[in-house]
Amino acid sequence: MKQIKKQPPPPPGAPVTSKPAQPVSNLVFTKKNYMWLLIGAVLILVGFLLMIGGGSADPTQFNPEIFNFRRLTLSPILILTGFGVVIYAIMKKSDPA
Repeated sequence: MKQIKKQPPPPPGAPVTSKPAQPVSNLVFTKKNYMWLLIGAVLILVGFLLMIGGGSADPTQFNPEIFNFRRLTLSPILILTGFGVVIYAIMKKSDPA
């Protein structure tokens, strides 16, 4: 069994040179990762909000508004971009601290 040597206490009146203990962060993601996650979630939400609408009050009437650029092209691009940003935020390595 190994013995651990204790250091003698500093003499009275000597300045204390030890730094206060820094809290150790055991979080998986850093602040930047959470920022990217939030940006991706907002892109996904905006994409789904742009897809809303285009219906008709009368079910017997056809409304061609459901096939416009916003619902058919723009919103799916925003949603897929949002998922790409979320995947990037999850896969991005944390900076060494």
